[in-house]
Amino acid sequence: MSTEDTQAHTPVPAVGADSPFRPERIARDEAPQFVLPLVVRIEKAEPPARTDALETAARAVLVLLTDERSAGEGEWAGAVRDWQDARIRKVVRRARGAEWRKAGTLPGVTVHGDVSEVRVFPPVPLDGWPKELAKLQVSGTDLDDPRPVAPAEAGLPVLWLNPDLDMSAGKAMAQAGHAAQLAWWELTGAERAAWRDSGFRLAVRTAPRERWTELSGSGLPVVRDAGFTEIAPGSCTVVADHPALRARL
Repeated sequence: MSTEDTQAHTPVPAVGADSPFRPERIARDEAPQFVLPLVVRIEKAEPPARTDALETAARAVLVLLTDERSAGEGEWAGAVRDWQDARIRKVVRRARGAEWRKAGTLPGVTVHGDVSEVRVFPPVPLDGWPKELAKLQVSGTDLDDPRPVAPAEAGLPVLWLNPDLDMSAGKAMAQAGHAAQLAWWELTGAERAAWRDSGFRLAVRTAPRERWTELSGSGLPVVRDAGFTEIAPGSCTVVADHPALRARL
């Protein structure tokens, strides 16, 4: 079965959004839990810009999903299926120097942004992180944009962040990855191929406050956080505004 066919038959609930009483939520909660690890390189002397790191993390999730090792009988396919059958958890940790080099020895894919590097790894059990990743810190991913962020290029998919939520860069990177994944699930095979051929070009921007209500209620994919860290359960964090999906509204 092709990557497109596998993805097209994956359920697409908003992350953390479903009722606690729905059978599919109970089944996901009772299934073995997996997490998708992402590691962002943060060197003391040259930390990446926040927006570039968020965009690179979102692209990294898509790269992992479309890697041939994640499809069919690929070596990562079982872990990816188990992860998607349970809660779609992602955790971003930081590394520098020797830590980053050690992380690079594990199976995974490094994705480069303009000034950032993010390595994504196949899903692991929630309590079964490789030792090289388990010791990395989750905190300390507070990044800034040294210059004003330009408006998103016309025609690009945009992942709109909720302007009323204060999220660390690591949390926002995970949420942007969720949004990219939700958009991917809803695209047709041809739309996915076009996005993949572009190198998964996308933008992450904070939504104008006056547009957030319209965006979050538009019918575009919305990430609603499960509330494990930082923000309240059910909080709407990101809207995935892909042109192909907007055209269907």
